[in-house]
Amino acid sequence: MWKLLRYFSGREWALWLSSLVLIILSYFLFSKDGYLTLVASLIGATSLIFCAKGNPVGQVLIIIFSLLYGVISYSFAYYGEMITYVGMSAPMAVVALIAWLRNPYKGNRAEVKVNRLKGKEILLMFLLTAAVTAVFYFILAYFNTANLLPGTLSVTTSFIAVYLTFRRSPYYALAYAGNDVVLIVLWVLASFSDPAYLSVVICFLTFLANDLYGFYSWRKMGKRQQSTLRRGKREKRPLDRVVFSVFGFLLPVPGGTADSFAASTLRCGEREKRPLNRVVFCFGIL
Repeated sequence: MWKLLRYFSGREWALWLSSLVLIILSYFLFSKDGYLTLVASLIGATSLIFCAKGNPVGQVLIIIFSLLYGVISYSFAYYGEMITYVGMSAPMAVVALIAWLRNPYKGNRAEVKVNRLKGKEILLMFLLTAAVTAVFYFILAYFNTANLLPGTLSVTTSFIAVYLTFRRSPYYALAYAGNDVVLIVLWVLASFSDPAYLSVVICFLTFLANDLYGFYSWRKMGKRQQSTLRRGKREKRPLDRVVFSVFGFLLPVPGGTADSFAASTLRCGEREKRPLNRVVFCFGIL
């Protein structure tokens, strides 16, 4: 229990608990439906705090949230959201979970190794996003989806977010933050006809705060991992200068190591077929 308490920082505990309190209060103030919306919102907020730590548990919770959110979206004829979360977000979360488990940071499965996307992959991501957006636009139009344009934009931001999550990029959180803004607009429009959906609006407001913190946390985590990696490389570099003692005198040897210097001396003695008349001892390192 104490280990779990120390796993999250004070800031993370405050963010998570305040999110849960806001979601619960908004549910009892505005919602008149069953507890499905409340349960989905609480699971979603919890998943984000784990994802902010780079913990694969967050991906497991996202899978559950995506399925529940798909049911909620279907109840309001938001077929775009339903198809996006059930047909794209949930399967991609499964793929992301596998990728995160296969890429732990230094063997620690509670923290994923942060990745940096290169230019070509970023271009590929945007090309795939354009293709997915175009396909989903016609699918949503066929189902007469309410608020078609915001719904299509939600598909765009969701695909970018799930792709970046799968590729372990810190910018996944910014993409989800953009998706949160779109969803806030969608559910505000829905609340005009049914105030009960204000609870969903508040839910995504808390998600927005958590995603922005997630980006901050991943940037910090990435810098720490890179710093550790650079420090490890410096420790593995060959010695720049090795100092030997030859009959009591210190002689700096530029480049190389003690072993290479001694081996070279031995080879030279063997070629000349003369016994070495000097013994070289390693004295220290500058």
